[in-house]
Amino acid sequence: MKQLQTAIHEIESASELEKIISENENVMVCCGRMGPMCIPVYDIMEELEEERTNVKFYSMGFDSPEAAIIRNAPECSGFMGLPFTMYYKNGKVAKATSSIQNNQQITAILDEEFGA
Repeated sequence: MKQLQTAIHEIESASELEKIISENENVMVCCGRMGPMCIPVYDIMEELEEERTNVKFYSMGFDSPEAAIIRNAPECSGFMGLPFTMYYKNGKVAKATSSIQNNQQITAILDEEFGA
């Protein structure tokens, strides 16, 4: 069941997430809610989706039981603020961030982890 009202494809199950990261080299997943810290990140992802054809952008509802795959990931163990954003490269976590990020921060991570 979809929880987020964004233009980004929403992942609805842990198995769907695993399939996506196994089939795509570069994946960014923003796991959050429709809150003030999360919405700006979704908006940036929508903009970047058009420019960054080498990266697949997805959202996932933080409160979904299926999102435990991200909530409980070792990379997220110290995270306090939503959203939890995961960057996957070749099926593995390349980077994870929490809380709001601006376009410059996200772009820097995409450049560093996935190449321009």
